Amino acid sequence: MAKARAILKRLKAVKNIRKITRTMELIATARFKRAMDRATEAAAYTRKISELVADLAEAGGELDHPLLKAHETRENRILLVLTSNRGLCGGYNASVLRNVQREIVASRETDEQLQLEVSGKRGLNFMKFKKYDVDRSYTHFEDKPTFEEVDELAQRYIDDYCAGKLDALDVAYVRFETASRQTAIVETLLPLGKVTDELAEQSDASERKSSVQYEFMPSPQEILEEVLPAAFKAKLLKCFLDSAVSEQIARMVAMKGATENAGEMISDLSQNYNRARQSQITSELSEIIGGAAALE
Repeated sequence: MAKARAILKRLKAVKNIRKITRTMELIATARFKRAMDRATEAAAYTRKISELVADLAEAGGELDHPLLKAHETRENRILLVLTSNRGLCGGYNASVLRNVQREIVASRETDEQLQLEVSGKRGLNFMKFKKYDVDRSYTHFEDKPTFEEVDELAQRYIDDYCAGKLDALDVAYVRFETASRQTAIVETLLPLGKVTDELAEQSDASERKSSVQYEFMPSPQEILEEVLPAAFKAKLLKCFLDSAVSEQIARMVAMKGATENAGEMISDLSQNYNRARQSQITSELSEIIGGAAALE
């Protein structure tokens, strides 16, 4: 009887866990759809603003802006790490932090001064466990990062880079490609020297050649002064949005797997409980029959 009760108690606990994981799966699915829409819109905006920079380059010749010029050294480099505030999202955080560890090891071998800025409690806990120094920490970026929040961060990077206090900015995050494919990468955002090269990969060259010729007022260089910072801010925002949608996909997949595993456990425990109950009933019948035989 004690065995059957223990199985029944565990069966109820697993059923409660399945309800929780199923609910979290549904929540992650709803958040994923909203986050994917925002990430898709940000990708379109980033692509268009990059096209504008390319048009400026064609109209004005060589681009000349501090954000495009690579510094002679990379001694002062910032690595911005984007992780989640919550767990239960599979290997999402682990994939990012593996890349971060490789960057830290490489910087120590070259005596490079690498500053770590970490977004997300999971990343901060990892850095604390590994005893890595974190220069700045952010925990206010949730699954809906706003432009205002990212703009404050991006403006500081722009000012430091133009003033020579910052030589390079790398971002470690999970890039959203499709609903079934996300890749953990370390992407260089500053300097913006490859902005036109990236555009060439994303846009069809024949379409751009046949596009309308523009007349710029004021000059392309003056417009560039406004457009390039906006392009950098858009790319940084896209990193945060990609990270958010990838987190929801990882959580959705993890919770779906947990729900399915809970269902299998419930099936196995139900069978074990039925066997234990059958064994108990058989034992009780045997005792009754034995008692009746003893009275005859």
